[in-house]
Amino acid sequence: MKLYIISGRSGSGKSTALRALEDLGFNCIDNFPVNLLQSLVHNAIRDSLHRTDNLAVCIDARNTDLARFPEILLSLDRMNLDCQLIYLDARSPTLVKRFSETRRRHPLTNASTDLRQALEAEQAVLESIADLADLTIDTTQVTSAELVELIKNRVVGKSDQGLSLLFRSFGFKFGVPVDADIVFDIRCLPNPHWIENLRPLTGLDAEVETYLKNEQEVTDMFQDISGYLERWLPKFEENNRVYMTVAIGCTGGQHRSVFMVEQLGAHFEQNHSNILVRHRELSR
Repeated sequence: MKLYIISGRSGSGKSTALRALEDLGFNCIDNFPVNLLQSLVHNAIRDSLHRTDNLAVCIDARNTDLARFPEILLSLDRMNLDCQLIYLDARSPTLVKRFSETRRRHPLTNASTDLRQALEAEQAVLESIADLADLTIDTTQVTSAELVELIKNRVVGKSDQGLSLLFRSFGFKFGVPVDADIVFDIRCLPNPHWIENLRPLTGLDAEVETYLKNEQEVTDMFQDISGYLERWLPKFEENNRVYMTVAIGCTGGQHRSVFMVEQLGAHFEQNHSNILVRHRELSR
């Protein structure tokens, strides 16, 4: 039996993630009380003798028993189930914008607490959950459809064997992805942006790929990054790491980082079954 616990700040996409899991056949419960988790799992395991139901619950800042969450999560690990904690978040200005567009009321706002203060308070309340997350997803630049796809492919669709490894390209001028576990800066490499006929293209185009493959520094960087990951990723797996996001950044996230992520994804797909490749700035 699988149990997915969804949490995160309001407006980050928890409801979307929960609906995606429901569409995939999970029994889903929103705003679930933390102190009832053990009973839920016990009953589900007892009743699953003749069926294999999977559960998903959403836990948010409205819970009154969040202080006990680390203790309860530890007890769940001793049960006969696959339990994973998925934490969603986005940058505060993005969350403010989403609330303004939908005209929804944040659950922690009141006569003395405005929206920004409520978001900050919510972050503090959920800190103990965020620190324990198996996977953190930054939805700042992720659409609802893209989040559904991530839940389907990276969370539910991953093989039960091995690390789920996501390679993501990005541009430093737009900020470092907050959900990255490892970040490599490749802004020191030759930049196709300064070549007139390559500037409007991306690292997905053959002309840019040919240019970068002919640069020895690019080859050296690829070998260093892949060698580092080949050496240390097994150590993360030995420590029961389920998800890993490797972010590769250049200046604008159009050429070098896109090319490098594509090369790394193809390289690691040869020996790993759970590889995803994403390009943050190309979706703008």
